[in-house]
Amino acid sequence: MCSLPCPSMSCYTLPDGKELELPDGATGHEIAAAIGPGLAKSALALTCDGHFYDLDASIPFGLVSIITPGTEEGRKILRHSTAHVLAQAVTDLFPDAGYAIGPAVEDGFYYDFAVEQPFTPADLDRIDARMREIMAADQVFARREVSRAEALSLFSDQSYKLEIIEKIIDPDEVGEGETVSVYENDGWRDLCTGPHVPRTGRLRHFKLLRVAGAYWRGDVHRPQLQRVYGTAWESKKALKQYLYRVEEAGKRDHRKLGVELDLFSFPDVVGAGLSLWHPKGGLVRKIMEDYSRAEHEKAGYEFVISPHLAKADLFRTSGHLDWYSESMYPEMSLDNSSYYMKPMNCPFHMLIYKSRTRSYREFPLRFFEFGSVYRYEMSGALHGLTRVRGFTQDDSHIFCTREQLVPELLSLLTFVMKMLRRFGLSDFEATLSTRPEKYVGEIEEWDAATAALEEALRVTGVPYRVDEGGGAFYAPKIDVHLKDAIARKWQLSTLQVDFQLPQRFDLAYTGSDNREHRPHVVHRALFGSVERFFAILLEHYAGALPVWLSPVQAEIVPVADRHMDYARFVHDRLRLAGFRAQVNDHPDTVGAKLRNARLARVPYALVVGDEDIEAGTVGIKTREGNDERGVSLEEFLLRLGRDCAFDEEDS
Repeated sequence: MCSLPCPSMSCYTLPDGKELELPDGATGHEIAAAIGPGLAKSALALTCDGHFYDLDASIPFGLVSIITPGTEEGRKILRHSTAHVLAQAVTDLFPDAGYAIGPAVEDGFYYDFAVEQPFTPADLDRIDARMREIMAADQVFARREVSRAEALSLFSDQSYKLEIIEKIIDPDEVGEGETVSVYENDGWRDLCTGPHVPRTGRLRHFKLLRVAGAYWRGDVHRPQLQRVYGTAWESKKALKQYLYRVEEAGKRDHRKLGVELDLFSFPDVVGAGLSLWHPKGGLVRKIMEDYSRAEHEKAGYEFVISPHLAKADLFRTSGHLDWYSESMYPEMSLDNSSYYMKPMNCPFHMLIYKSRTRSYREFPLRFFEFGSVYRYEMSGALHGLTRVRGFTQDDSHIFCTREQLVPELLSLLTFVMKMLRRFGLSDFEATLSTRPEKYVGEIEEWDAATAALEEALRVTGVPYRVDEGGGAFYAPKIDVHLKDAIARKWQLSTLQVDFQLPQRFDLAYTGSDNREHRPHVVHRALFGSVERFFAILLEHYAGALPVWLSPVQAEIVPVADRHMDYARFVHDRLRLAGFRAQVNDHPDTVGAKLRNARLARVPYALVVGDEDIEAGTVGIKTREGNDERGVSLEEFLLRLGRDCAFDEEDS
C-alpha cells in the first residue's frame, strides 16, 4: 500500500512488488498502459487479489497481475471466448438451436448444442466461416450484471440456460440486490462469469476439430446434445504446433500400434476394458517386469503376492467400501460371505505386515508386488491400455519410523527417477497434492506427512507445484509427471504418506525402548500401472522401442535359399549371446522382407549373402534407414551389446 493515503488515488501492487498509483476507478486497460505500451497491447484480462476482471472493468486496489495470451490463464480466456463465438455462430446459422455450456478444456474448448439433426462436416465448415466473420467484425465483449429475475427473462427461450439459472445459481446465494453476469456482443448474449477478451478480433487462431454426442450434465437419462470441440491458441505458430502434435498423436496411438505390431487386443467376448497380451507384447512386458524386479531386489525390497479378491470385511476395515465403493466391482456372494474384486493391493500388504510381531530393527521394511487390481470404470472412460478395468500395479508399501520418513522419501524419489530414466524418460515435474475436503485422520498428521513429501521434493530438486486439496482421502501424495516426445504430459509414479491404514489395521512395532509404536507407511507405485506405462512408452517411441525393450532385436534376412544355413548360424550366435533374433524364411523378396521388418519396428535387419558367408559378416539395415555392408558378426554383437547396456548410473 502507499505510505501516504490519497482519497482520489488507488495504489496497485505489481507481481514484482513495485507499486503503481492511479486515479480511483482505474480500468484494467489503464493499469496495463501505465505499466507499458507493449503490455497494454497484448493484455487480455487481469487478476486483482486472485479475482479475475475484464480489462474495461474498474479495478479495486490490491495485488494485480496482467494476463497475456501465451500464459495458461491467457489461453483459457482465449478458448472460452472462442467457445462464446462458436455458440454465436451456431445460433446465427441454426436459429432454433439451444445452447448449453461451453467451457475451456485442456488444449481447447467445446460447446454443447440441442439441434434437430446432428452436425455434418459441411455444417462445421459453415460454422467456421461464420466465426471468422464475427472475429473480423471485431465486436466488443460487454459484460452486464443483471438480477436473477432479469436473467430468467433474457434467456426465456433457452431451456438449458434457464436450468443453470434456476438450479445451479442458488437463489439463496444470489439474493435480492445481487446480480448474475451476462456477456453480450452485437446483440448476442451468453450467461457467463468471464472474463473474456476485449474484442472478438483478438480471436483468430482456432480450428474446429470434431463433433460428438454428450448427455446434458453427463446424465444418460437427460437429452443427448451435439458437442462441438475446437482448439484456440495465441498465434498461428502455436496453433500449427498443436495440430502437428495432434497428427503425431494419431500416428502414435497405442491402440493402433498394438494391432499393427501384434502386441495386445481387446476382444468383445472378454469384456470392455480387459486386455489380452499377445506373445510380442507379453515379451516386452516380461522384460519390463524382470528389470523392475531385479532393481527392487537390489534396493532391498521383499516380494509379496496377494489374491485377486477378498471378503468385504477387509475392504470395510481399509475404508474402501466407505470411500471408494463406486469404483469397485459389484459384491459377489460366495460361501455365505460377501466378496469383492480388489481395487488396490494395500489392504493385503497391511495384513502381511500384521501377520507377526515386528521390530524397529526390520525397518525400513519394503514390500513389493506386481498385483492385478480391478476397478469398475465407466465404459465411456475406457481408452485402450491407459484406462482399463483390470490392470497390474507395481505396488510398494514401505513401513518405517517417523525419523526414517524423510530419508526414505528421498531414497524413493531417487529410485523412481533412476528407473524412469532407464526407459528413456527424462522430462519430469511433480505435483504435491494436499488434504482434500473429505479426509480421514487428524490435521496434524496430514501436515506432518505433507511437510515430509515437500522436503523430499526440495532436496531431490524435482520441479513441482502444489495441488491444494488434490490428495486422496487417506493421504497427501506426490505425482510424477513427464512430457513425452511430442510434449504431452502424462501422470506416472505416485508416492503417498499414509497415517490412516496403520491405524485402521492397528499396526505396531516394538521400538528400541521395548514399547509398541505405530509405523509410518509410504505407498509407492512406480509405473503406476504396467498397462498404462506400456502404452505411454509405445506412444513416446511411436512403436520403435529401445533396443533393450524390443521384442525382436535383429531379424536375419537371407538373400536366397542357399544362404539359409548361414542365416541360422547368425541367429544361433545372437541367441547364444542373449539377444532376441529371428530368421525371416518367408518366400518374399528381400525388399519386401526389409520393408516388413521396418514396419514391425525391428531395430536391425541383417542381410546375409554369398560374400557374408565367406567373410563371416552381415549387412545391416536399421529401422531408421541406415545401411552398412560387410560388418563382422563379432562387431555387430558388440554393437548390440552396447545398445542394450545400462548406463553406469543405472547399474
